[in-house]
Amino acid sequence: MSGAATTPRILHLHSSFDAGAAQLRTVRLINALGPAAEHAIVSGDPLRRGAARALGPRAIVTWPEFPPMAGKPWPARLKQLAGAMAGYDLVCTYNRGALDAALAHTLFADVFRLAPLVHHDDGFNEDEAAAHKPRGNFYRRIALGRSAAVVVPSRQLERIALEEWQQPRSRVRLIPEGIETAAFARPVQRASLPGLVKRKGELWLGTLADLSAADNLSALVRAFAALPEPWQLVIAGDGSERAAIVAEAERLGIDHRVHLPGSVGSERVMGLFDLFALSPLSEQAPLSLVEAMAAGLAVAAPRVAEVAAALASDNGPFLAAPGDEAALGEALARLAADPAACKRIGEANRTKARAEFDQALMVERYRALYWNLMGHARPA
Repeated sequence: MSGAATTPRILHLHSSFDAGAAQLRTVRLINALGPAAEHAIVSGDPLRRGAARALGPRAIVTWPEFPPMAGKPWPARLKQLAGAMAGYDLVCTYNRGALDAALAHTLFADVFRLAPLVHHDDGFNEDEAAAHKPRGNFYRRIALGRSAAVVVPSRQLERIALEEWQQPRSRVRLIPEGIETAAFARPVQRASLPGLVKRKGELWLGTLADLSAADNLSALVRAFAALPEPWQLVIAGDGSERAAIVAEAERLGIDHRVHLPGSVGSERVMGLFDLFALSPLSEQAPLSLVEAMAAGLAVAAPRVAEVAAALASDNGPFLAAPGDEAALGEALARLAADPAACKRIGEANRTKARAEFDQALMVERYRALYWNLMGHARPA
């Protein structure tokens, strides 16, 4: 490892470096740190590096060869993984796909004199349902046995890390997601999206999602159905449930008011929305919720723990019981009929987003954690 007077070297291990929450957060941190650190990024699938397109010109990044992170956890393979981690000042693993690397670190850290390891976990997507099972929890307990820190972005995952993964309180760090909140205050130059123009007199209820079953967007279509004709539902994103959403809109006879423009940059689309909505089945608060708050939007959503905790208290009366589509529809109707309340609530959400979820605050929290573990002087 490098000495305290040299630029620290951080190894980032991802199962894929396509654009996902963990990957884009890694990019934002690397960009914010600039030349204060050197970064080696490993994508378990070398062909999937889409998030790298967002790396800034000041980022110092290499792409080292690395043993496969997927496979049977035989000792010889894990020892090979551990050997490839030598020579860095900090090792960062991300989500379930890098747990074998974390286990290798736990078993062979002393043999190879490895740097501290920080594991980052964003929770359970559809393909991570097994992580809820006892076997998945047990594997995390063992794999993270020598980690210096386990970073999670939500209170729900903090509870899971403490109770189900049985991590010590001193090891678990809650660092909420951060965004460049000021970017969402900028005026939108064009009132249009690909194949969709916001016409005079229209009002847009919007959401951003990956169109998965967990987003429960057919329920949002049903809750929206009773809103008056000027209202349009715009669902930005793409995914496996697209056809089901379209079919539900057609069944209800509102397909002319339900629009799916595909994946669109959030900074561009949030400024076109007059109201924001969610209908998730999980308690995770998506990044789009914070983006909507930063854009000054009122929100109608289920009162799941993470969503309720993120929003300003003024928004509380417009949260519905989880699974109660009628209550969600009622919340939408009340907000749609009261522009003054939408404006007041939206400003309260914007204020909270800037105070608690700004990217600069997130970066400073990671910087403090990383440099403390590395024993380097923190960069200016």
